[in-house]
Amino acid sequence: MTFGLYTLTSPLHDEAAVNAASAAFISEIEKAAGISFDVRGSDFSDYGSHDLDLIYVRTGGTEGLFKEVFPDIGGPIRILTSGKSNSLAASMEIMSYLNTCGCSGEIIHGSTEYIAGRISVLGKVSSALKKLSGSRLGIIGEPSDWLIASDADSRSVYKKLGLTLVNIPISELIEEFGASVSFTPDAAVSKVMEEFGRNAPEPVRKYADGAFRIYAALKTIVARHDLSGFTLRCFDLLDTLGNTGCLALAMLNAEGIPAGCEGDVPALMSMAIGNALTGTCGFQSNPSRIDPEKGEILFAHCTIPLDMVRRYGFNTHFESGIGIAICGDIPAGGATIFKISGDLSRAFCCEAELLRSQSERDLCRTQAVLRLDGTETGRRELCTDYFLKNPIGNHHIVFPGRCKALFDALCENLQSRICEA
Repeated sequence: MTFGLYTLTSPLHDEAAVNAASAAFISEIEKAAGISFDVRGSDFSDYGSHDLDLIYVRTGGTEGLFKEVFPDIGGPIRILTSGKSNSLAASMEIMSYLNTCGCSGEIIHGSTEYIAGRISVLGKVSSALKKLSGSRLGIIGEPSDWLIASDADSRSVYKKLGLTLVNIPISELIEEFGASVSFTPDAAVSKVMEEFGRNAPEPVRKYADGAFRIYAALKTIVARHDLSGFTLRCFDLLDTLGNTGCLALAMLNAEGIPAGCEGDVPALMSMAIGNALTGTCGFQSNPSRIDPEKGEILFAHCTIPLDMVRRYGFNTHFESGIGIAICGDIPAGGATIFKISGDLSRAFCCEAELLRSQSERDLCRTQAVLRLDGTETGRRELCTDYFLKNPIGNHHIVFPGRCKALFDALCENLQSRICEA
């Protein structure tokens, strides 16, 4: 990850004194953040070429200098200041100017630890946005009929994230399935096949050949359409192929290809965003049971990225009783729940403690109980005000680790509604 540092310094200040003070300030930040700045000085000609570019306002009296370079640099603008030599006052004037221009920005100011942490978050967000821009997400088959509130606005998605949504008929998958009579598995696939051979119960063994062929067909479609991820109208496979896509999605997600269920495009976008930020595709799941008094939610689905679990087993798909579903045991610990709307105008994010995995018979096969972070009152209000009154669809994505700061910063960068919670 690269960090560019561009400087604004008033000619009224002693250059040697400013350089000495700046060197110590920057060195402390680099050490605390574990980074090295590419110091570009007052030459803004390649501004925007790094994962994160910062404008270091070193002194007061620099507002006019900023106004001169502003038309050529674009935003959002991140201003770093030590607070010495009236630099904070100048930064505030610059930020006010940005606001009147309708542009977004931020002054990064505070303790060395705070500045280092904020730069680390913004760097990851900037890197994630660059990864997402230019990517293509496939919609294989239309969204499932019951997703009546889970549309996506392709124009907004492209404008704000640079993501292109690609519609692919389900018939292409079915045709490719017929053509993929056999395939040569790589090491990762062979490992899953070996695990299946050792531990799969007898009722699901007959679905193995078809399930792995679905995986091979989806992998081919991903390559053919140059997709970074996709969502699948998976229930159509029940009648056409007599099988499910649960195993294939679990494997592809573990390979870093966000692969969603039911043709849910907002869920897929949430997975893609989370993957770009955290390196994990996340667990697309339904809140199946909510206890508002405890602030606990049971999330369940029949597939989960295989790299999110410490062990897993196999069962049939819950609703249909056919195919191969994944029963995953997710490690207990911190987690983050995220969902963004189809037009990117609204997002939800909160942190939680994953208490346990379980395996009730009358639910989808991977089941995780999470307790939302916060006070008892705060957890109850979050359950009732968001999940039970104003949710963004039914599917939500669970990511390992507490990483709300990353999602919040990305939402702010999109200039959409700040993540709730």
